[in-house]
Amino acid sequence: MTWRPALAGLLLLTGCTTGPSLENRDEVTAPPGDSRHLTVGSAGFTESDLLAQMYALLLERAGYKTSMLTVANRELYEPALESGQIDVAPEYAATFADWLNAKTHGADAPAVGSPDQNATMSALRKLAAPRGLTVLDAGRAVDQNAFAVTKAYARQHHLKTLSDLGRSGLKVRLAAGDECVQRPYCEPGLKKTYGIDITAVDPKGVGTTQAKRAVQSGQDQMVLTTTTDATLDEFGLVLLADDRHLQNADAIVPVVNRAQAGSERVTRALDRLNDVLTTDDLAAMNQQVDSWRRLPKDVARSYLTEKGLLK
Repeated sequence: MTWRPALAGLLLLTGCTTGPSLENRDEVTAPPGDSRHLTVGSAGFTESDLLAQMYALLLERAGYKTSMLTVANRELYEPALESGQIDVAPEYAATFADWLNAKTHGADAPAVGSPDQNATMSALRKLAAPRGLTVLDAGRAVDQNAFAVTKAYARQHHLKTLSDLGRSGLKVRLAAGDECVQRPYCEPGLKKTYGIDITAVDPKGVGTTQAKRAVQSGQDQMVLTTTTDATLDEFGLVLLADDRHLQNADAIVPVVNRAQAGSERVTRALDRLNDVLTTDDLAAMNQQVDSWRRLPKDVARSYLTEKGLLK
């Protein structure tokens, strides 16, 4: 994921005794808890704010009091989840699994996130449990890397999938982050998995306005963005389907502090979102906040009410 700056100040994160002690990291030491007041964390960018607001509203409907805490990055908010300063937070399965794996086994540890959602979730839960964290079930919504071309380019060359682009033999200049030349999901994966002829990577960032304008103008032919990018239509762009599953399974999952929010009541409250929330829904809500300037809480409340999850 590409993290944006936090929208609120950071707390000084000091140690607490809620999570497992270091010497007991190989076992879950805390029984499931059910605190009546739960702190919901956000990473401070639009999508995380929306998810956190939906979590808070669903928990309030289930009888909990909630407060919100925005923390800029995983280096701060993941320890806050362990310690109990944050009780609930939205995460991305493969990304979080790889992050915890690196934290546990070192930066050079082989990745555990993969396109296989079941394997990714299993690895994530094994890494999270010794830290006093419980990962709830994933729903249908995912926010993972994706590739877009202009609608005109797709029509002209009959492209719907990345496989179509590979078979076309077209030469493609790709607007992406500068790390794309090394990341297996980006240039190397596009070449190996799809046979796409990437002639150059234009280092304009992941899903940035600059990158999308480069594709819109024809300077580049494809842009690396995400599946919940709410601005593609504004630039006349369309996603090509990742039909061979190059990208990791970054399903959206709630992560809770087991000692304070590990109860069945919390799980039931948050699981209700899995029945309705889709990737397209999330992209549409992102657009309402980013383009229409609506407040995340108002967008979240409207969506949950429309879906019958709030009265």
